[in-house]
Amino acid sequence: MLIYKSNKRRKLKNSVNWRACIPLAATICVFWVYAACAQSEVPKPSPIVDDVQKSLSALDTTLDTLWVVISSFLIFFMNAGFALFESGFCRRKNAVNILTKNLIVFAIATIAYWAIGFGFMFGNDDGNGLLGLKGFLISGDDNSPAIGEAYKGDFSALNWTSVPLEAKFLFQLVFAGTAATIVSGAVAERIKFIAFLIFSFLLVAFAYSTTGHWIWGGGWAAKMGFYDFAGSTVVHSVGGWSALVGAAILGPRLGKYTKDGRIRAIPGHNMGLATLGCLILWLGWFGFNPGSTMDANGKLIAHIVLTTNMSASTGGLAATIVAWLYLGKPDLSMIINGILAGLVSITASCAFVDISSAAIIGAVAGVVVIFAVGFFDVIRIDDPVGAISVHLIGGIWGTLALGLFSKANAFGAIRFPKIGLFFGGGAEQLWYQFVGAIAVAGFTVVFSFIAWSLISVLTGGIRVSREEEFIGLDISEHGMEAYSGFGKEGES
Repeated sequence: MLIYKSNKRRKLKNSVNWRACIPLAATICVFWVYAACAQSEVPKPSPIVDDVQKSLSALDTTLDTLWVVISSFLIFFMNAGFALFESGFCRRKNAVNILTKNLIVFAIATIAYWAIGFGFMFGNDDGNGLLGLKGFLISGDDNSPAIGEAYKGDFSALNWTSVPLEAKFLFQLVFAGTAATIVSGAVAERIKFIAFLIFSFLLVAFAYSTTGHWIWGGGWAAKMGFYDFAGSTVVHSVGGWSALVGAAILGPRLGKYTKDGRIRAIPGHNMGLATLGCLILWLGWFGFNPGSTMDANGKLIAHIVLTTNMSASTGGLAATIVAWLYLGKPDLSMIINGILAGLVSITASCAFVDISSAAIIGAVAGVVVIFAVGFFDVIRIDDPVGAISVHLIGGIWGTLALGLFSKANAFGAIRFPKIGLFFGGGAEQLWYQFVGAIAVAGFTVVFSFIAWSLISVLTGGIRVSREEEFIGLDISEHGMEAYSGFGKEGES
């Protein structure tokens, strides 16, 4: 048996050519080692994948830019709303003056913001927290940082949005123009045209941009924790405080208050224009608030549109009810201002509150604006269009309301405040809102008083003469009428 097995192994060994197997084994080992190394290496992206990623990134930036630019157009169109609204609330003899102011003010705001304001507001401040020091004439560097590197541009407060610098400037410009336009209505029917032009330039170049830097430009208020998503304070309160100081210095229109203390109503000449202006402003707010995302974030945009519309609606409805009960009639002028007050008040918190809270914010604004109009009449601050009541009082309420109703980042905002007082967050955010509102009020009032006073010295007084006011600013300031021949016998 053993001899048989030994012979069998010898025959098997002799039948196999072991030397011929060596190259085959070596080849197998080489391929095995190569496969093992290939699996251990990180695969390199193909050029096609790189191109697709670059194309998607470019498309994303393009969509963001398109959204920001379209929103800017809507906000710009609000100038038409202000023009119709204010001219309708004023008398026929001053219509041309109102229209001219609302037309030219955006041109002035453009120059002031380009030359000075944008740099003060968004230029890097090198740590001072008060005022930007770079970017005048849009001359700064807005290069985005490479991955892992710090931002090296001159507008770090705007680095969170990827749109081009020109789009950022345009969007911020239309906000600046809105702040200046607010003043126009409150000082209507008795201010010199040149005085208004000078003040508008100073407001946009210095006052608006300084407080704007505190809040939107990365200044001390932003670092403290103050939030204002779309401008209840930055735009509306600043415009409102400036208007209040201007109206107080100018004094009331002739015949507005009698010697025995009675208030004499001076009706507007065309409520149709005023109503159309209100509707245009309502439409413009759908650029004003949702556009402040500066990012085509569909979910957040949709939410902001609804909170904005809800606040406007409850503001108008609340004003209708209160005017009906308090004044005896559903006064159209009060309804218009109730809608606008609702829009102003939701502007600060539109991205941070739910729909129910927006309804409450707007309703409170619609009630408050009715009594604010009466209050300013009692203290003899003559505001022909109710701009102070809408923008100042509505702006203050909206700023504080954020501290009451905020739900932080529940709706997808990139930057967000703390939870509000009514939802268990305590009073910390409300305190930040209060401090910020007071600081902006103090600075704007002081600046406006100094500016109006200096302009008065330069122009020999900021108010037209009694004779000019009596015949109307259309003739005395512009030499034309809005309704030439209207009401004259024998003429159409």
